[in-house]
Amino acid sequence: MANEKILVVEDDKDIVKLLKYSLEKEGFRVSAAADGETGLYAFGKERPDLVVLDLMLPKLDGFGFCRAVRAESATPIMMLTAKKGEVDRVLGLELGADDYVTKPFSVREVVARIRAILRRAAPAVSGKKAFRAGELEVDLERREVRVRRKTVALSFKEFEFLKCLLEAEGKVLSRDQILELVWGYDRSMDIDTRTVDQHIARLRERLGPEAERVMTIKNVGYRLKAD
Repeated sequence: MANEKILVVEDDKDIVKLLKYSLEKEGFRVSAAADGETGLYAFGKERPDLVVLDLMLPKLDGFGFCRAVRAESATPIMMLTAKKGEVDRVLGLELGADDYVTKPFSVREVVARIRAILRRAAPAVSGKKAFRAGELEVDLERREVRVRRKTVALSFKEFEFLKCLLEAEGKVLSRDQILELVWGYDRSMDIDTRTVDQHIARLRERLGPEAERVMTIKNVGYRLKAD
């Protein structure tokens, strides 16, 4: 049974009650905060394994919370919001959110997505655990990336994109395949494939001189070039 700690940052008491009951029933430890500032304090104090984050919050909104957390941590963040606009969704993902669920939502779906995110975040227990090509070094078990022996800070989702390309061992992955591998569910869950392009662009920025190893295969997808 799960034992991970979940922080719910949400000002709707009924939603907090519903999520807390459902997640604790699944074995998660759950704490909650009703505004962005309190949520940031709770995040720093409790260091949760995942954050469920409302977008429209008092004092500090979800975007501000996400930006502040991403400045220091790659902890997975699931945004939960009543806003359905594509711009809002894209902005949330660009700021480092790992998933995006709109209200009203299915509790079962939220729990399934949380499990998928945490499963992907778990340390590797089998298979190849390290990769090196040129000046790029990746330790899958420790979730560490280095370029020219300097540590590169990747968000949770950026690391997942790199990991799935590594595990493809040079094969080309389509955008749909990457979405399924990284998010842990199929394309019926309505995530735009352009999200892949945005994450790949940020991953390349992080890799700097090794960015060209993440190759675009026109009209197909992406692959990682080894030596």
